[in-house]
Amino acid sequence: MVDSPDTDWTDVRLHVVTGKGGTGKTTVAAALALALASGGRKVLLVEVEGRQGIAQIFDLPPLPYEERRIAVAPSGGDVYALAIDPEDAMLEYMEMFYGMRRAGRALTKMGIVDFATTVAPGFRDVLVTGKTTEAVRRRSRNGRRVYDAVVLDAPPTGRITRFLNVTQEVAGLARVGPIKNHSELVSGVVKSPETAVHFVTLLEEMPVQETLDGIAELRSAGLPAGGIFLNMVRQSLLPEAALDMAVKGRFDSEELARGLEAAGVADGSQAPALAKALAEEVVEHAHRTELERAERESLAGAGLRRYELPLLADGVDLAGLYELAESMRTQGAA
Repeated sequence: MVDSPDTDWTDVRLHVVTGKGGTGKTTVAAALALALASGGRKVLLVEVEGRQGIAQIFDLPPLPYEERRIAVAPSGGDVYALAIDPEDAMLEYMEMFYGMRRAGRALTKMGIVDFATTVAPGFRDVLVTGKTTEAVRRRSRNGRRVYDAVVLDAPPTGRITRFLNVTQEVAGLARVGPIKNHSELVSGVVKSPETAVHFVTLLEEMPVQETLDGIAELRSAGLPAGGIFLNMVRQSLLPEAALDMAVKGRFDSEELARGLEAAGVADGSQAPALAKALAEEVVEHAHRTELERAERESLAGAGLRRYELPLLADGVDLAGLYELAESMRTQGAA
């Protein structure tokens, strides 16, 4: 096992990544796994929603219910992936605690597994979080941890507290026995200092508000809030003075027209129309920049570490993932 790097999350072994739909949650989770594995470490990337998002983002065939290596991290290190299927996790659970794997397969054919997880949705969460926390705790024969870190691509922000608060979710399902003991074991990992729940957001009103609500709900449940990843951040293209003038409605399109003409970009007849169109874009850009600044201030009030990830001009591909991972490392997130 390689020593943990000196980062903001040196003591964290389970990184739970959540975010509102459309914020790039899976992309950030994948990049974080690459960043954490850099330098010779071994990291497991887990997904639980059955979307095969990890396979898509790494351009792989659908992942089976087994841990397999999917990427080599910068400067060495390996990223493994696991797509957890609740049905297979249930079979594994029945074998582990009851020695009933064969009977479990028969129950699966009868639809009992689907029935059980529908009647008691919290049980499904116990199954998938249990498999994840088992990977966190697992040790090899020499006593060392099998994985230096585990990254969980978790459900969206609106469901994250209920998903992680497994002890409460199964309280009415089982007060004694293996299910209760298992949920308490899971809860012990999730609520420990070894776990951090990170939020992914865009600098837009709705995702930011959902992030702030999610952080408050998480804290009220006694669960460990981690950092905030501001995804798809656009860099401002204009100096502050120009942005300030545009917001205040004092951007001079006539002066811009003269500049365009002097630079030979447009002649005297074309410059005014081109300048007007450009001025409108400048004003729109300035207002968006101002709104993003306000959203940053709102997020600062949460008191969590924040990391800004750039908008990738060419979209998210493998090269883009490595670029995001390097950005995370540069900012101390991994």
